[in-house]
Amino acid sequence: MSTEQVNVTINGLSHSLDVEARRTLADVIREDVGLTGTHLGCEHGVCGACTILLDGQPARACLMLAVQADGAEITTIEGLADGDEMHPVQRAMKEAMAFQCAFCAPGFLMSTVALLEENPNPSAEEIRKELSGNLCRCTGYQSIVAGVETAVRLLSSTGTAGVNQ
Repeated sequence: MSTEQVNVTINGLSHSLDVEARRTLADVIREDVGLTGTHLGCEHGVCGACTILLDGQPARACLMLAVQADGAEITTIEGLADGDEMHPVQRAMKEAMAFQCAFCAPGFLMSTVALLEENPNPSAEEIRKELSGNLCRCTGYQSIVAGVETAVRLLSSTGTAGVNQ
């Protein structure tokens, strides 16, 4: 099968990849780049586990072909932390014990970072609405909302919600 060259920046590192035109961005991120934090759940864009930031906006990596991301700046869950220093959203979710099995965590974390960059002080209703595209089988979502509210408090002390805190 023929391949296409795709040039992307993932978590600040440039990648030039030869990929089959039919391969999803999620598969390329996981298999070719080796960043397995982007989870594959439903592979239909419904569960949100594969959410990444594509040019700063949340996107479902399972729904995109890798060739569609040519030239894009991508942030995966691995790109949130700064070495051993967790991103404030990660710290907040840990503090709130937001997840049980945490399979859904990458999608929720990436969606939360995007939400807080756009709206640094969302109401509980706004949090629920913005995260409604992410599914969790383990929680009643209360702990996840509490984690986002904790992140709001942590980030208000730093003044930003950006990816690299």
